[in-house]
Amino acid sequence: MKQCNTEKDGEYLVVKLAGEVDMSWSQEVRAAVLDALKKSSKVAVHLAAVSYIDSSGIAALVEGFQSARGRGQTFVLLETSPAVQAVLKLARLDKVFSLRDSLA
Repeated sequence: MKQCNTEKDGEYLVVKLAGEVDMSWSQEVRAAVLDALKKSSKVAVHLAAVSYIDSSGIAALVEGFQSARGRGQTFVLLETSPAVQAVLKLARLDKVFSLRDSLA
């Protein structure tokens, strides 16, 4: 089941994703990430419940990262699932994104 919710956690707005982030859904994810960046200087994308992510999903995350960097905002990927980690490593983006196990 696909899920995309945004909630406040301390100083962060957290975009929580679940399910498969693919072409059919990546525009919604992109919109949620960019919307969160308009509302908060610190944004985290929670990926523990993502079972699959394709290039369009990765592109949505990269766009969020670039947007945040351009504005001096904090953008982190939180609790990346093994499926997401594998794609990030393959694309060598595990060295680009700030990957965290928690917001603490």
